[in-house]
Amino acid sequence: MDNRPIGFLDSGVGGLTVVRELMRQLPHEEVIYIGDSARAPYGPRPAKQIKTYTWELVNFLLTKKVKMIVFACNTATAVVWEEVKEKLDIPVLGVILPGSSAAIKSTISGQIGIIGTPMTIKSNIYEQKILDLSPQMKVRSLACPKFVPIVESNKMNSSVAKKIVYESLSPLVGKIDTLVLGCTHYPLLRPIIQNVMGPDVELIDSGAECVRDISVLLNYFDLNRSRTSKVLHHRFYTTASVTSFKEIASDWLPLAIEVEHVTL
Repeated sequence: MDNRPIGFLDSGVGGLTVVRELMRQLPHEEVIYIGDSARAPYGPRPAKQIKTYTWELVNFLLTKKVKMIVFACNTATAVVWEEVKEKLDIPVLGVILPGSSAAIKSTISGQIGIIGTPMTIKSNIYEQKILDLSPQMKVRSLACPKFVPIVESNKMNSSVAKKIVYESLSPLVGKIDTLVLGCTHYPLLRPIIQNVMGPDVELIDSGAECVRDISVLLNYFDLNRSRTSKVLHHRFYTTASVTSFKEIASDWLPLAIEVEHVTL
């Protein structure tokens, strides 16, 4: 048993989609979350800068005595997850392998689409993982740089959001039967994405798939929180507006949360 919290990092609010799934599947676990909304989106930034920012988030979480770190950010996973995983002596999980595996299980036609930030798509990491696991798959990748700013500005339900999603996804419509939401911000746009792609296209939430791996590792390393420890003190930190973060979180998480501003 280990009553220390699980640490989550993201470039902003997108990682809350992973936290929501954790709270559903593992409600006894405690969460420490840091979202770097002040410097979001990470996707268009150079790899060296993403690496620097991500290490700052990792080091912040380490000061909170976490037992595990979850990269609830596809861009950070693509750029620096391997490096961080090698250097830390606690488990470090990314969201890309779970999302890739789920896509292969889901597809019937073998036609899989990946949408993500420019850096995630440029890294080609999803296509590599999918083809390593199942070489006969056909993968189409598409960068959607306008999606994260929509979410970070809390404009998910606007007519502008619908127009941008429709225009961005048009190259994939009718060509795939499975679409990986390769950015943890994208599930916040899920209803619009599903409407554009059509009801027959299965959407894969890479962050939600990651929670299954969290559960496996907690069991393997005997890190589960004691079920008799009833009091949970979830803590959320943002580098930007506390008010904006709480507004989005209140729509997405099943409980009221306290949010604190931090400067890294």
